[in-house]
Amino acid sequence: MIKVGIAGVGFMGWIHYLGYQQREDIELSSICTRNAQKLAGDWSSIKGNFGPQAGQVDVSPLCCHNQLDDLLADKEIDVIDICLPPHMHTEVAIAAFEAGKHVFCEKPLALSPEDCDRMVAAAEQADRLLLVGHVLPFFPEYAFLRKVVAESTYGKLLGGQFDRVISDPEWLPDFYDPDRVGGPLVDLHVHDAHLIRFLFGMPKDVVSQGRIRGEVVEYCNSLFSFDDPSLVVGSSSGVINQQGRGFMHGYEVHFERATMQFRFSALADEPEVSPLKIFTDDGEVVRPQLEGGDEISAFVDEIGEVVESIQVGQPSALIGGQLARDAVVLCQKQTESVLTSSVVQV
Repeated sequence: MIKVGIAGVGFMGWIHYLGYQQREDIELSSICTRNAQKLAGDWSSIKGNFGPQAGQVDVSPLCCHNQLDDLLADKEIDVIDICLPPHMHTEVAIAAFEAGKHVFCEKPLALSPEDCDRMVAAAEQADRLLLVGHVLPFFPEYAFLRKVVAESTYGKLLGGQFDRVISDPEWLPDFYDPDRVGGPLVDLHVHDAHLIRFLFGMPKDVVSQGRIRGEVVEYCNSLFSFDDPSLVVGSSSGVINQQGRGFMHGYEVHFERATMQFRFSALADEPEVSPLKIFTDDGEVVRPQLEGGDEISAFVDEIGEVVESIQVGQPSALIGGQLARDAVVLCQKQTESVLTSSVVQV
């Protein structure tokens, strides 16, 4: 049985905790936090923008540490699940590799490509796996998209538009701090940057237009160019003044013989969903019946990918460190493009 210890009991630590409860092939055995209330099982202070509200948790089956060194020294643990703020990811991951652990790190991998490279190199040197919590591809609409692309169901992939916007995240401290959370691109758009990189490969250049807030991009539209000139890929991401719509994401992806479209909005009164539809070249509208459960199901499947990678001893093609590193590079290049009002080579 693979055993894991969570470093950091905040919102994502809570979500990962729930995910582990639904799997039988990996066991959460330890947590680490400096918060005495959380060590005692009171997680009610945790706030987030989806999923069940955290409350009282039975931590009696867990080893509860208040020092990271103690967690890393635990010989029972195979994997360190890093759910700490992004600015802490790099040093904690490197320490975990030096302790002989695999690392499952919540996205973004790090706040700069240079720190991402250090993490990838440390994993290779320690002969351990670096796996990154890019959960988007495991949501049913995105998992179905991956399947259609992999099987070439509708012919060649021609491009697409990927959208992701939120209202001002007042629940997330330091969101606009480039040295702690990274801002809307690195924290939010990185989901779609990762997906674009996975589906289309690494762009050769990008041009972005957007608004700056402090030192980070608040919102931008981007166009990505590839060696294949027939690929037309764009994105819109960031924070806009829409407190009545806390979150929206979706895509429209084009193939030779069809277009796929999906959109979800979390409105102030109730969610609004435009379910996945496929418009085929022969005039048919297909509405696939998707498998999926509650808001935690995608994270359960993501953890399953972690388990499989460790079992086979190979980096995941979907949530591996190099792919996550490339997503951070794209976010950096988009920021550079906004700041310079120019096309930026990737």
